[in-house]
Amino acid sequence: MLYRCAMHIIVSLSDQTLTLQDGADRRVFQVSTAAAGASCQQGSNGTPLGRHLVRARIGDGLPPGAVFRGRRFLGERYDPARAAADPGRDWILSRILWLGGLEPSRNQGADVDSFRRFIYIHGTPDSEPMGEPASHGCIRMRNTDVIALFARVPVATPVTLVE
Repeated sequence: MLYRCAMHIIVSLSDQTLTLQDGADRRVFQVSTAAAGASCQQGSNGTPLGRHLVRARIGDGLPPGAVFRGRRFLGERYDPARAAADPGRDWILSRILWLGGLEPSRNQGADVDSFRRFIYIHGTPDSEPMGEPASHGCIRMRNTDVIALFARVPVATPVTLVE
C-alpha cells in the first residue's frame, strides 16, 4: 500500500525512477538501484522493497560533489583524479537521505533492517549510469537531483520502494 499524505517518495526498481509527490506537485528523477535487484537481506547488495521513511538527512549546506566516508564529510570533493586513484569505489556524494524500514521481518529488524544495512538515497558521480541498475543496494541519483530532492524532503518523509 502506498502512503496517502501530502509528501511521499516512490522508487520504482522496474522503471529506475524516483517520484517525489508533494501535494499537487510531482517530480520524477532517473535513478540507479541495485545491480543485484531487489532484496531486503543483509549482505545481498539488493535494494529493499516496501515501506520506509527518511530517518536521517546528512550533508545540508555542503558543496556539490562532497565525498562522504562513513556518513562524514572530511573535506574531500569528487574529481576524476580522485576517482582514478580509487577505481571501483562506490562513491557517496553531495547528500544522504538514510532510509529506515517500517515493515517488521521484511525491511525492519534482524537481518533485513534497511537502516542497519545503510540504505541511502545519495548522489553519485555524473559518469555513473542512470536509468539502469548499478548500485550496491542504495538509490543513486545525479548530484544536482539529490541536492534538489534533499532541499524539499524532511526527516520522516514516507518512502515506498516497489518492484
